[in-house]
Amino acid sequence: MNPIAIRLLNQQLAAPQFSDPAQVVSHMGAIQAQEYRMMRWAVAMRTHKPSARAFKAAFDGGRIIRLHLMRGTWQLVAADDYWWMLDLCAPKAIAVTRGWMSSNRISIPEKEQMDICDILAQTAADKRSITKEDIVQALAERDISMDAHRLSYHIRMAELTGTLCSGDLLPMKATYALAAGKVGPRNAIDRDEALMRFAHNYFQSRQPATLEDFVWWSGLNIGDCRKGIALLGNTIHTVKWKGREFYLTDDCRTRGFRTGKCLLIPPYDEYLIGYKSRDIVLPTEHTHRAHNNSGIFQPIVAHDGIICGNWAPFKDDCHAQFFDGAYDESALQSAWQIYKRYLVQ
Repeated sequence: MNPIAIRLLNQQLAAPQFSDPAQVVSHMGAIQAQEYRMMRWAVAMRTHKPSARAFKAAFDGGRIIRLHLMRGTWQLVAADDYWWMLDLCAPKAIAVTRGWMSSNRISIPEKEQMDICDILAQTAADKRSITKEDIVQALAERDISMDAHRLSYHIRMAELTGTLCSGDLLPMKATYALAAGKVGPRNAIDRDEALMRFAHNYFQSRQPATLEDFVWWSGLNIGDCRKGIALLGNTIHTVKWKGREFYLTDDCRTRGFRTGKCLLIPPYDEYLIGYKSRDIVLPTEHTHRAHNNSGIFQPIVAHDGIICGNWAPFKDDCHAQFFDGAYDESALQSAWQIYKRYLVQ
């Protein structure tokens, strides 16, 4: 087994199968969206022809939704998956959020949460999409003021209860919209079906991966993760590699990988953040160059799937630093040109 090649293929980082950004998000199940500007490249680079405009069209059209979902962090999900994934993940995410509130000595009574949520919903209903400044103004008109930290928790709880989701895509600033209007009517499924779909989405797009990887990524408890895998039945199997047990789906992609390719990967990308153990693609001695212990991830360069450097997405020219000082200049420049074309297409 060549785990690096298999991951590149199934993550759509080598020989991508999709043209539509929304199809990529659907295939991945969820894509980390911590960095508002670079989440777009995380999706686009997994398409045949990366295009910032195509991503914006899918996002503004409500086919790609951004919200706080798993592990208390931002993700992109496909509209078709929004409601059932919210039903599955929100209880754990709400518990995590309340834990953070407690540690920050913030207490929000139930009545306050409901009252503010109603205001958020009304404000969003009056406009196609709203910014945090619009929310602050709406609260001020009702003689309500609160610090930014407290307000952020109210917005997050409104997301986790299915009231707000992402609005239109702006260059630098997040917006919010009514989920019922942006996504459409709720399409609930039973919990076993949701667990099975969740497991399928994860392993089809991140294989080979371990149970521990799935538990980390999903934010669910290990019992739910085991059940999701078991519900997949004979469509998934295990392979031992270097003493670890990995899961592979029976339709796993194994053909199409070509050597000599350089990838400019955004911070918080699923190529790293989708796994608890990242040593397969990231040499342990260079871990600190890709992310720190506080969960801050950097833009990274991969050559033939191995993380080997950092790059600067917001420079006019290609700026990269490599860990060992050796790299393929032509492959790097080719990757940079793809990125630059994406920005204007």
